[in-house]
Amino acid sequence: MKKGSSKVGSSWMREHVNDHFVHQAKAKGYRSRAAFKLIQIDEKDRLLSPGMWVVDLGAAPGSWSQVLAERVGPGGRVIALDLLPLEPLARVESIQGDFRESEPLARLNSALSGRKLDLVVSDMAPNISGIASSDQARSMDLCELALEFARDNLRADGVMLVKAFQGSGYPEFLAQMRQAFKTVVSRKPEASRGRSAEIYLVGKGFLRKT
Repeated sequence: MKKGSSKVGSSWMREHVNDHFVHQAKAKGYRSRAAFKLIQIDEKDRLLSPGMWVVDLGAAPGSWSQVLAERVGPGGRVIALDLLPLEPLARVESIQGDFRESEPLARLNSALSGRKLDLVVSDMAPNISGIASSDQARSMDLCELALEFARDNLRADGVMLVKAFQGSGYPEFLAQMRQAFKTVVSRKPEASRGRSAEIYLVGKGFLRKT
C-alpha cells in the first residue's frame, strides 16, 4: 500500500470508530450506518407506511431493507435486489442478480404477480476506481437504470428515493426525475457524511403513462 493511501485508510478508520451513527447502528441491530439516512429522510418526507410494497435496489448489506420491513410491517412486502448475496432478514425477500438481466427480473415479476410497487428505493453506488470522471459517469448510469426500473414497476402516484452524486450528468438526471414525478426534492440527511457528494432525490406522484 502506498504511504498516502495508508494515511487515508487510517483517517477513515478513526472516523469510522468514532462515528455516532456507526455506534447507533450497532446498538439498534442495523447492518450499517446507512439505515439512518433512510430513517431521517422518511421522518422528513413520510415515504413509508404500513402495507406498502417496496423494492430495494442495491440492497446489500441490508440496512435499508431492515428499516423498510419495520415500517411497512407484516402487511407490507419488501423485496431486496442485489448482485451480492444478502444474509436472510425477517420479512424481506431477497433476489440475487443484476436487475437488468432477464432471470432476476423474471423472479421479481413472479413475486409481484402483476402488482405495481408503491415505492422503489436505490442506495446504489459503483465500486470506486479513484478516477473521478469515470466514477461519476458510472454512478449516474446506476441512477438512470434505477429510474428506468421505477418507470416499469411503480404504480401511478408511486414514490422513488434514489441516491445520486452531484457532478457531471446530475442536472440531466434531475430533469429526467422531474419529467417522471409530480414533485422532486433533494435531501442531504444528517447521517450522510458532509464531505460526500451524495444527495438523495425523492420523487413523489409518479406519472405513469398508460
